[in-house]
Amino acid sequence: MTAPVTTVLLVFGRGVATAGGEWVLTPAGAARVDAAIGYVSAHRDAFDAAAAPLVVFSGGWAEAAEGAPRPPEGCREGDLMVARARAAGLDRHAALRTECRSRSTLENLLHTVEDGLLAGHEFGPGHPLGLVSHAWHLPRIRFLARKVLRLRGAALLDVPATGGEPASRRERALHVASRLWFLGVADPAGLLRRERAAVAALRRRPAG
Repeated sequence: MTAPVTTVLLVFGRGVATAGGEWVLTPAGAARVDAAIGYVSAHRDAFDAAAAPLVVFSGGWAEAAEGAPRPPEGCREGDLMVARARAAGLDRHAALRTECRSRSTLENLLHTVEDGLLAGHEFGPGHPLGLVSHAWHLPRIRFLARKVLRLRGAALLDVPATGGEPASRRERALHVASRLWFLGVADPAGLLRRERAAVAALRRRPAG
């Protein structure tokens, strides 16, 4: 069976850094943008024929657990991702939108919904939502997408990025921990409370 083609992508950030006094995407973050560019290029005819092709870039700054300072306006993950996409000409084939407040995967999804960035689109097996990230990150995204977007299975399409960094050793542990943290919770406020409590607990743990 031929895999369906989506014309709506949600791209997840992977951090920002400074180089030569400028804010830049991490190599892994750049790889995720490039995966979106590659997907659109491979399915250009479908995007050009679609009624409302869309790519959403979601990311504010470093993961919530790291407590990183907020980058200046225009230098957050979503800003830098969409700039890279525009430089590659992606805006000729899809509308590009950004969400620049989030600090975690959960917030990526919550703020994307809160900001109405996917409004007007219905997703299902024939028209899935494309999730763009590294393969080791996608299982946790799918779990959280069930909570936040009420989408699962064939209503979601994995678009894996490659390169930028090796597979995250802690990601499997985070995936398992997320299932425990969010057990029995589905409303946005409750999910955020659980995540913030878990992050606070992680910060209190002694190193070593």
